[in-house]
Amino acid sequence: MTSDDSTHNRVVRAGVVQAAPVPFDPVATLRVVERWLSEAAERNLDLVVFPEAFIGGYPKGSAFGAMVGDRTAAGREEFARYWSGAVEVPGPVTDRLGELAADARTHLVIGVVEREHGTLYCTVLFFSAAGALLGKRRKLMPTGAERMIWGFGDGSTLDVHRTELGRLGAVICWENLMPATRLAMYAQGIELYCAPTADSRESHHATMRHIAMEGRCFVLVANQCLRVGDFPPDHPTPYGTDPEQLVSRGGSSIIGPLGEVLAGPVLDQEILLTADLDMALIPRARYDFDPVGHYARPDIFRLHVDTTDRRAVRTSDSPSASPSADSPTTSLGHRP
Repeated sequence: MTSDDSTHNRVVRAGVVQAAPVPFDPVATLRVVERWLSEAAERNLDLVVFPEAFIGGYPKGSAFGAMVGDRTAAGREEFARYWSGAVEVPGPVTDRLGELAADARTHLVIGVVEREHGTLYCTVLFFSAAGALLGKRRKLMPTGAERMIWGFGDGSTLDVHRTELGRLGAVICWENLMPATRLAMYAQGIELYCAPTADSRESHHATMRHIAMEGRCFVLVANQCLRVGDFPPDHPTPYGTDPEQLVSRGGSSIIGPLGEVLAGPVLDQEILLTADLDMALIPRARYDFDPVGHYARPDIFRLHVDTTDRRAVRTSDSPSASPSADSPTTSLGHRP
């Protein structure tokens, strides 16, 4: 779980955006992102994290006309609108996000609803401070009713990115309750553990503090602060018709590698939370606990992670159609 020594000699100025997008309208939401990144630039932030499904929208309250054994015509229309508001990766929206990251001179981590063919994915995108798209991370296991509208990611996007700030990755919402997912990230030496989420509860904050201690990493939690009035007028309203009624309360925070809370959690308001992350604390924290190093027991426990890109259709000239494409490619019983 090492990184370049130079990253441990720096302080990363990090920010977490807790705000409302314009649900189902990626163009309007890009203007929201631009506004918050302008504030981040004024504060000279090195890293900014936005919530889960920020572009494309987290359709809280929607049922999409689904019931066991049947779907409704109205639900299909609702899904079609949702699909139309999703983004292609790469595409025009990702191009614009790269421009915004470069203008702000900051690394950007942001949740989007990704569209590929007829399927939507809950995805996190990573951009460098120069605006390059470093990669994407698809949610492995949509939670509950999310499975009606989002497809399942695979191990091919379970990456941690080496950056000048440190090793940067993301685990989305309730994926953080999946021990194997966390271990896969720890084995790649994750240092800046981004956690875009839709969970505002105190129990989730407790989980985030545990992960910071378990992974001996900085954890950056980003959630939306969303009200009934932020949705289109015809959006389902199980939360009532008062436009000020909160649908998502936030609860964003930044946590240090020994579980110390550096910022937040903040509820019921839009805010840009910031903290200075002293990367030199990470090797000091791992002195007495390293979950894939000196505190692991690979003689007893081993985890195999399949990082294959699992496509339904492969052509014979596809780079992923090699004889080894169907075998696990990462063994997490030792340091990579």
